[in-house]
Amino acid sequence: MYIQLKPEHEQFIQTQMASGRYENADDVIAKALKLLEEWEKGYQEWEEETRQKIAVGLAQVERGEVVDGSVVMAQLSEKIRLARENQG
Repeated sequence: MYIQLKPEHEQFIQTQMASGRYENADDVIAKALKLLEEWEKGYQEWEEETRQKIAVGLAQVERGEVVDGSVVMAQLSEKIRLARENQG
């Protein structure tokens, strides 16, 4: 496989090798690909968890298990007020 890198990517690889952390360009690219693979896996897990949470939330809405936004804001404001009083 032939890959043409942008000059800034080539410079980045050279900098990494010059740091002594990597022996050659293949090592730098292997590390980058490993990190990308880990990130992709983490993103896919996050995406699935988020989809599940949304499904739960929508089911709660359909059952009427919701709280009005103004009530939530009032409760949060009260918690903040009490926290500030307890700091002083």
